[in-house]
Amino acid sequence: MTWAQPASIAVYVHWPFCAKKCPYCDFAVTVRREIDEAATIKALKRDLDRQAKLYPRPPGVHSIYFGGGTPSLMQPASVAALIDHIDRLFGCLTGCEITLEANPTDTETNKLKAFRSTGVNRLSLGIQSLDDTELLVLGRNHNAQQARDALDSAAMHFDNFSMDLMYALPRQKTHKWTERVHSMLAWHPTHVSLYQLTIEPGTVFDKALQRGVLTSFDNDKAADLYEQTASTLEELGYPAYEVSNHARVGFESRHNLSYWRYEDYVGVGPGAHGRVTIDGRKHATENPRLLSDWEQHERVVAKPLTAKDADEEAFLMSMRTREGAIVGGHLVLNQDRLAFLKKQKMLEPIANSFRPTREGWLRLDTITGMLLT
Repeated sequence: MTWAQPASIAVYVHWPFCAKKCPYCDFAVTVRREIDEAATIKALKRDLDRQAKLYPRPPGVHSIYFGGGTPSLMQPASVAALIDHIDRLFGCLTGCEITLEANPTDTETNKLKAFRSTGVNRLSLGIQSLDDTELLVLGRNHNAQQARDALDSAAMHFDNFSMDLMYALPRQKTHKWTERVHSMLAWHPTHVSLYQLTIEPGTVFDKALQRGVLTSFDNDKAADLYEQTASTLEELGYPAYEVSNHARVGFESRHNLSYWRYEDYVGVGPGAHGRVTIDGRKHATENPRLLSDWEQHERVVAKPLTAKDADEEAFLMSMRTREGAIVGGHLVLNQDRLAFLKKQKMLEPIANSFRPTREGWLRLDTITGMLLT
């Protein structure tokens, strides 16, 4: 497939600092009490300058996403300065979605109104749970009351806000989880992201699992929780538009859709990666993961992807959505297995393509592996 020069792109800004690293996290984050924020903002601006030079003429921006790390630790003035820099380099399109991830601690909740005044128009709250015991297990640095306060503030200052919820926690009870999902929707978020707790190699949880201190959640029970939650959210007006994400109609995350539609996006900050189109070919970019290495690097390396690799990436990303699979010209699928999966109701036809059913989403890695073999 030949990729057209994009009319607009998404920009991801990685804020690398956290007040505390969660025991399940394997992201590129640094825990520091003292942060030279001015120096980090300057480094992010330099990174943006480098990313803009990848394009002969920088396209407009339809989405900016401040992730991390914990970007709500930033001062609102720093967020405003980065938005302004992106606008000057690329040009923010009318209606540009600008999302900021926030943790529900007292300090950060008190800044939500100020963040809204910077141009941030979408908030993503890392609630995870409204149960103090579960939050303690997860190693979060907020409690349930702080989470409720953050939701109150988000509902007051943002018309568009999302909440992250985590399920399949050790010893989590199914009926309590279902009750909690209902209770959280009382704040009327526009978007809900569901994340199954997974034990990533090298994390604190992984080491605890190896020592026998932590017990992982049963996979079959986790699948039941997923199906039950997805059905509940759909009944309450939050249909799934991606395997882990639900939204009211019209409030799907524009930024995340850029990834799943295999559109261009640039990533700035340590460990951030991107996909950019240069001369009709997709290129992969990735920044150094270590903060010190990223601060010292001088240029962005854009690695050209083969047509086959790009088409496979587009297929894998699109299979996560209800929009259906992107099937490019260099993509080779096993047609016998494709027919079998449709017969087994793991895939369903739509228009000129197909997509996983909910049952298929539960086995997505197996399905995509079968099709690409």
